[in-house]
Amino acid sequence: MPTYRLLLEYEGTRFSGWQSQTNTPKTIQGNLIQAAKQLFGEADVGGAGRTDAGVHAAGQVAHLRISAKATEIEITRKLNDALPHDVHVLAATLVDDRFHARHDAESRVYLYQISTRRTAFAKPFVWWIKDKLNFPAMESASRLIVGRHDFTNFSDRRGKEESKIVVVESLELGRSGSLILIRVTASHYLWKMVRKLVSALVEIGRGNLSIVEFQKMLDGVTAPFEMTAPPSGLFLEAVTYPGETFDRSLQPLIPVESPYFPPRRKGSKRG
Repeated sequence: MPTYRLLLEYEGTRFSGWQSQTNTPKTIQGNLIQAAKQLFGEADVGGAGRTDAGVHAAGQVAHLRISAKATEIEITRKLNDALPHDVHVLAATLVDDRFHARHDAESRVYLYQISTRRTAFAKPFVWWIKDKLNFPAMESASRLIVGRHDFTNFSDRRGKEESKIVVVESLELGRSGSLILIRVTASHYLWKMVRKLVSALVEIGRGNLSIVEFQKMLDGVTAPFEMTAPPSGLFLEAVTYPGETFDRSLQPLIPVESPYFPPRRKGSKRG
């Protein structure tokens, strides 16, 4: 069966996540499998990241194995014609039959968008925080996350059946207009780990959680962190494989700034 590497983007708002589920047809993988089978007969689809319900993707990678022969352009065009409007195949590339989107991936990059202002258009793609946030405190705490840690206290699955050790390669924190951007890069993640870390950084920014307390949570000394940031602000930004690099500068995937905000007085100049 020919194998294709798919590059995908999707808005996760109305989906129950990536992974196919028997109790709901509203999954990204389920829609892809259904479309591929209708178009090409026998088909197998696997993704690099199992994004949760409501989480978006700008650079999800999947493998597609089909029994029929088709060109890369035919794969892309036919799938897009069959898929719902909020799932889009950016590219399809014929690859080695042994390629596996999840097992072969080296790193996964997630971006979280926090909006410091109310927005009418970008609400499905941000977490709006009304409170003023202490950005330097959030920056200081974010440096503690990089490296090898047991993230049991930042996961909703705390059983002993699997390792909770994750090596966070990098964590970037930045501003872009009314947005605070948090980008995390690691080989893999625990369930809801990124959203819990984001929520902890927000609580530090609010002054409700000290950096010392956060460090103790990372060290497993204190109780788990219970809060979870909403899925709306989270994007699977990219997946990299052996020999590949990701060098996109830290910038919004869905900006919130408007050319009409704030209004400009007559005679003034924007600078």
